[in-house]
Formats: sequence, structure tokens, C-alpha cells
Amino acid sequence: MTEIRSYMKEKQKRDQERLNYKDKIMRHKLQNVYRILLIVVVVLAVIGIVILQYNRHLYTGYDVVSSIPLDLTSGTIDVRLQNCILTYSKDGAHCTTAKGIVNWNQTYQIQDIKLAINKNVAAIASYNGREIYVQNTEKPLGTITTNMPIRDVAVSANGDVTAVLSDSDVIWINTYDTDGKMRFTGQVHMQETGYPVDVSLSPNGILLAVSYVYLDAGEMKNNVVFYNLGPVGENMSDLIVSAYSYSDLLIPEIYFADDETAFAVGDNRLTVFKGNQTPVDGAGHIFDKEIQAVFYGEKYVGLIFGSDDAEHTYKLEIYNTDGKKVTTYYFDLDYTDIFFEEKDFVIYNESECRIITYGGTEKFNGMFSKPAELLIPTNGTYRYTMVTATSIDTIQLK
Repeated sequence: MTEIRSYMKEKQKRDQERLNYKDKIMRHKLQNVYRILLIVVVVLAVIGIVILQYNRHLYTGYDVVSSIPLDLTSGTIDVRLQNCILTYSKDGAHCTTAKGIVNWNQTYQIQDIKLAINKNVAAIASYNGREIYVQNTEKPLGTITTNMPIRDVAVSANGDVTAVLSDSDVIWINTYDTDGKMRFTGQVHMQETGYPVDVSLSPNGILLAVSYVYLDAGEMKNNVVFYNLGPVGENMSDLIVSAYSYSDLLIPEIYFADDETAFAVGDNRLTVFKGNQTPVDGAGHIFDKEIQAVFYGEKYVGLIFGSDDAEHTYKLEIYNTDGKKVTTYYFDLDYTDIFFEEKDFVIYNESECRIITYGGTEKFNGMFSKPAELLIPTNGTYRYTMVTATSIDTIQLK
């Protein structure tokens, strides 16, 4: 009996020691977990502070990272062609990279130029002429010759071109591939359909949008018609997949932001059409002030109004591809261009520049050291290509 009691006491002692050991191990593990959690919290806090400081940081100047001499010819115009510089005049055009490399040079004689751009593709045509020159950032893609005078052009990102052609009382709307092969042709009788005031092709070349204006019993009306140049349109009359009519309204601009979103802008109205095969009238806004200017991006459209704030000259309203207003910004800068980036939008002229986040935080408000002809964003954060009369500068905000 004594041996049994002794054995039980010894067993209880060993069990208690095991419990104490397990408890020590558990406490040690918990201490490690607490240390790790504390480190994670500290790291997240540091990251949060860095992000907050980054978002609130105001750049006050810039460094010129590189500069390449440039000799601009009088009478030329520089525009952005994706990440390159398209320079054109009545005598020809060429495309230059940010490193100053000329990728191609196209000669022609055009007195009245019609220019269309879609992502990295440009079409240069002669108003009232019969030649259309198509090129991307890397090379010329082809020349299209029409059999009637050109009134307007649109281009897709794959090089297809739509031309509005005049033939006495009939207007032709023809779409060609880069080899000049006809993809679509249609007659427009102005007494019935109206006059096409703007045309636009989706980047993939499947959708064609045309804005027609016409008079009905002395009242001005506008039709927006969508044509599908793909298999879906083949089953529709004249390839028309949707059409919308608006009274007492002129829609002089229509633009495809992507393959399924088109912005239509009237005197005091913005309409967003959605659909990659059959666009439908989606979000719309009617304003109590006239739209003074429009700037487009792949994700946004910016509308300039006269300011309703006595302290500023202009009001900019930015909308996304769903038609939702992203921000409103008041300013006084006499802008020459506005473009949209992922987190910011940029307003500039030849001497001044402002960069603002969509949340309204000003990131840069400064002067250029020399007149800027063109400003193009690069892949670097707050790094830009600035074209001047004498150089192509890569600048980095600081």
C-alpha cells in the first residue's frame, strides 16, 4: 500500500512537471507571437507614415536627368503619340523617341491637315484631299488613297481608318485596313440622316461611332449611331447595332476610351455609352453651364467650365468610364494641355505646371526653366519627357 501511495505521488509530481514544462513552452511561443505582432505593427505603422508623407509630399522643383539637343523647324506641331513625339507640318511628319531617335520620317504636301490618334497609331489626312498616311510609334503602316475628297478621319489602334468622304449631296463613310482594302462603306443622305460632325473607332476597330446633326421642322437634332464592323454587325441592317436621338443638342465630339466605352460630349451634356458589341446609353449628365473644352484619357474624361467660384477662372470636372464624377478642381492656369495618369492629373502651359491627385492633393505647382512645347509621362514616378524648342529633356520632380 505504501508503495502504491509512493508511486502515485511520484506520478503526480512527474505530471505536474510535464504541465509546468508545457506551460513554459506555451508562454515562450506566445511571447514570440507577441514579438512578431509587435514587429508587424511597427512595420505597418512605418509604412503607413511613409505612404502618408509620400501622398502629402509637395514637389517644389525638378532635376533634368538627361537632355538631347533638338532643332524644331518653324511651322511644326508636336503632339503626344503614346510615349513618343509626333511632329507634323504641311511638308511631312516624323516620330521621335524620348532618347531623340527618329523612328520614321514621312514626307507629303498637305495644306489643311486632319489628324486622328488612337493609342500608338496616327492617321494624317488632307482635308479635301485624297491621301491618308497611317503610322504607329515604330514605323509607317501604309497609305490609303480615296476616290473622293476627305472631310474627316478616325483611326483604330490596329491601323484601320474610317474616312468621311464628300460626293455632292451624298456623304460616304468608308473604313479601310492599312493596306487600303475596304472593310465597310455606307452612304449618308444629308436630307435623311444628317451630316456627320464626328467619327470615332474603338481601339480594336470593331465599333464605329458617328455623330450626325440634322434639322427637323427647324429644330436641330442629333443622332449618335454605332456600327459593328465585326461578325455581330453582319447580321444587322447597314451594320447598325444601336442608335440614339437627341433634340435641341449638338454633339460635336465622340471618343472611344476603350473597346467598350465611348464618351459623347455636347454643348452642356456628357453621355457615356457602354458595350463592346452593342453600345447602350449609360450614364449621362446635363450641366447648367456650357462645356468650354474636353480632354480625354483611357480611363477619364475631363470637362472644362467657366468657374462658379469668383476666386478662380476655370472649373475642371473629371469623370471615369462609368460616368461617375471623380473630382472637381478650380484653377486659374491658362492651360494648353491636360492629361490623366493613374493617380494624378496634369495641367500645364509652356511656362507653368500643376500636378494634382484625384483626391485633391497638389503634388507640384511650379515653373518650367524654359518654354515647354509638350509634356509626356514616362514609366518612372513623377518623371516626364519635356519637349522644348531646343531639346528633349527628361525631368524628375524633387
